Amino acid sequence: MKTMLITTLAAAAAVLSAPAFAQRDLTVVSWGGAYQDGQKEVFFKPFNATGTKLVDESWDGGLGVLRTKIKGGNNNWDVVQVEADELEVGCDEGLYEKLDASRIGGAARYLPGTVHACGVGAIIYNLVLAFDGDRMKTAPNGWSDFFDSRKVPGKRAIRNGAKWNLEIALIADGVPARDVYKVLATPAGVDRAFRKLDSIKPDLVFWKSGAQPPQMLAAGDVVMTTAYNGRITAANEKDKKNFRMVWKDTPYTMDSWVIMKGTPHKASAEKLLEFMGRPDNQARLPKYVRYGVTAAGAAPLVDKSLTAELPTNPDILKQAFAENPKFWIDNGDKLAERWTKWAGTK
Repeated sequence: MKTMLITTLAAAAAVLSAPAFAQRDLTVVSWGGAYQDGQKEVFFKPFNATGTKLVDESWDGGLGVLRTKIKGGNNNWDVVQVEADELEVGCDEGLYEKLDASRIGGAARYLPGTVHACGVGAIIYNLVLAFDGDRMKTAPNGWSDFFDSRKVPGKRAIRNGAKWNLEIALIADGVPARDVYKVLATPAGVDRAFRKLDSIKPDLVFWKSGAQPPQMLAAGDVVMTTAYNGRITAANEKDKKNFRMVWKDTPYTMDSWVIMKGTPHKASAEKLLEFMGRPDNQARLPKYVRYGVTAAGAAPLVDKSLTAELPTNPDILKQAFAENPKFWIDNGDKLAERWTKWAGTK
């Protein structure tokens, strides 16, 4: 009897001390705001209805967050949306599970270049120049006006980080978009970008999450801001705003879904990716937020009235330029360090 009692108590203690992730639900992590609201309607709620319990959380990005979770042994996330450089570096560092495309509908289901060894494309989007059409009657010409506080007085907002800001600074300084990464690859090019940012530094406000730029415009805190295109159209529709976008010389990129290394819910995570990758499901997303989709069969199913504001629209693509993830993989850490020092001094 005593032996049985000890065994029972030991078993109970093991259950109580087991990591919380062993008992939790499948957790998917995205970018919050209007975008994640749309994902809930299109992906998360319908997936829950299939019988697999799912909860969603949001984050602001950063490999450091993922490294801490995996290397610290306290990971409680399963499926996470990451930016292009986070996909590459995190894959190399072993932060994600290797992707078996056959488990998510097969590689042929997706557009070329959207299936990776560790992830699958989620959305294609642009970082645009946005402004309030009710407050600014004359549209800015592009990044040159964004960086001209005398021509367009007032505060302007940019994401708090080097990525994309160095590119648009060089374009504002006269570098053709096609040559941006060639120039940035040189120390002189990086110095030039920071000098251009210096020229408007007193008028800069930083944002961290994608939900903030439309909030800043709505409050009148800034006259212009960089923003993710889908957040602007969502604010116009949901909040009846008259925000406008300038697409010329804007960078476009693709985020991807990854499965975190060692998740106890790998099979369910793969089921979720397969569900989110179905063309009929993806085709419903632009109704809520105007981002390009990655399933090859989804584009023809998208409501034609929405395509004019999609980053994958040929008329928009020809005005934009592709982000170079390799540049940021090779240079991101040192430029992030320089950015932090620069942003912290006025």
